[in-house]
Formats: sequence, C-alpha cells, structure tokens
Amino acid sequence: MLPKRIGIIGFDGVVTVDLAGPADAFSFVKFYDDENSYTAGYEVIIIASTMRPFTSDSNLVLKPHATFKTAPPLDTIIVPGGIRLREPNVSNSVANFIRERAPQTRRLVSVCAGLYGLAASGLLGGRRVTTHWRYTQDVAARYPALRVENNSLFIKDGPFYTSAGCTAGIDLALFLIEEDYGPGVSLSVARDLVVYVKRSGGQEQYSEPLRFQGEAVSRVSDLSTWILTHLNHDLSVETLAARACLCPRQFCRRFKREVGVTPGEFVQRARIDEARRRLAATDTNIDAVAESVGFKSSNTFRRIFERRLGLKPVEFRRRFNNVNFRKSAFNGC
Repeated sequence: MLPKRIGIIGFDGVVTVDLAGPADAFSFVKFYDDENSYTAGYEVIIIASTMRPFTSDSNLVLKPHATFKTAPPLDTIIVPGGIRLREPNVSNSVANFIRERAPQTRRLVSVCAGLYGLAASGLLGGRRVTTHWRYTQDVAARYPALRVENNSLFIKDGPFYTSAGCTAGIDLALFLIEEDYGPGVSLSVARDLVVYVKRSGGQEQYSEPLRFQGEAVSRVSDLSTWILTHLNHDLSVETLAARACLCPRQFCRRFKREVGVTPGEFVQRARIDEARRRLAATDTNIDAVAESVGFKSSNTFRRIFERRLGLKPVEFRRRFNNVNFRKSAFNGC
C-alpha cells in the first residue's frame, strides 16, 4: 500500500496550526506490521512558490519540500489560512497552482482563510463553502458566485472541502482520514491527538457552552458544562437555581442579565446543538436522538429543530450525516 501524498501550501504569514494541525493528524496514520515496522498512510509535503524558508504567523520558520513547479503528483492539496492570502500577489500564485493541478488531484481543501486562495482559482462557482466566521461576509462580497455558509465547521461539496478556523482544520483532517481508511483509524488518530470529541461538519463554529462561559462571570458560569453533560435530565429553573445556590427568581434575573437569554432558552439551544452533533455523527433514529437530549416529545423536538435551523431533522441528517456518506462511499457510490 502506497501512502497518499498530501500537499500543504506554505507562504509567509501562514497560520501555524492551520498547517501543522492537519499535518500532525495525517502523520498519526500508521499501519504496523510488527512492533518496529509500519507503513505510513500519508506522505505530507509542504509546497511553496520558492524553496526559500517562510515564516508563519507565530514566527516559526518552515522550509518547503518542493515548489509549485517541482511538486510531485498529489492526492490532496490543502490551503491553510493566513491573512496574506487576501493579497492578490499571494492568492494568485496559489490559485494558479490549484488550477493547474485540479484535474489530476482527488481533493482540494482549504482551512480557515485558506478559502481566499481556493476561491481565487475560480473553481468554486456555485459550490457550498465555509470559512472562519470572521471572514464569511468578506468572502461572500469578493466571490458572489460562492454559496457561503457562516456557521459550519467544514463542508464537502464534490472534490472541494472547506473548513472554519484553526482546530476545525483538524476536524476536517479526521474526516478525510475516515474517508480514506474508515472510522476506526480516524477515531484512533483522534485519541492520539487527545481530541475531546470528534466533531462533524454540521456543528456550529461557536458553541453555546463556549458563548455562555465567555459571557457569564459569576456562580452561574459553571452551569454550562454541567448542562451540556446532563441534557436528558431535569433542567427546570428550580433544578438549575438549586445548583447555583440561588432562589429561582434570583437565578432567572441573574442568568438573563449575565447570559442574555432565559435559562429555558439556553437549555433549548444546548439541546438542539447536541442533537445536531448526534444527527450528523450517528445513524440513531431521530426519536431516540430527541429523547437522548432531553425532549419528552419527538414532535416538539422536530418543531423546535426546524424553527431554529430552517431544516427538518431528517433533512439535516441527509445533508451532514457522516455515517450515511461512509456507507455510500464503501458501496462504491
């Protein structure tokens, strides 16, 4: 088995984790013959416009393995993020390389602002794409032919894969590994990387618990983690108030003042967010997903889900479910 060759594009100002995160994920894919002998699943090379070392955004100096002119055949090309990709002299150089190699390359990938380089190639017209939420409006304005989605971790549309910032590049790398070698290998890499949870592309970039922790600064702030791990429990105002050591009236006032929404609204958002993850990552039936995140009625779950996301749960699963994709891929579709 020959390793699949991944080409990651480098340039001055590249975001270090956008380049190194996926590279590390691919490097963990090893198939051992015995204790001391293994075959690598991937060969990762860094490609740049010249062989001159370049400096990342965190001042790490990196050396390319090849140039745009000398790069060998590639299975996958990844464009990591970096603010300089918004400069025409940088993005055009990257775009020219992508256009030249696209017909012979199985997958074309961007991480975060790497979308600027991929979009400049002109190959994404009419495609669904995503990037870091800070850049979605600018990308949509610069490239109106793109269908920019502003709150997905990553999106696959044909041979093009685009992702949000930084750690979402690792999520996408795990997804690519799963495409190539199956879920067992991908989960093993996630464990080696000590990833907290292997996230699907349909998840939001900015999670509700993170938003809560960023906004709340008192005794109610610790509730975010507790709520997330007890979604199928009683999360009534009385229960939450008791955990915060406040009377229900005080708790509701303080919660609304610090978080900006009522406790009930926050719990509902958290349940829907987790339901999104489970619909995308498993083939558990929709009624069971609804019950597992604390909805007593599947009809109520479906109504709230569609109101919040604009999609019925079954439509969301059809679009984002990795399990269904994996089954079709292994059936040769």
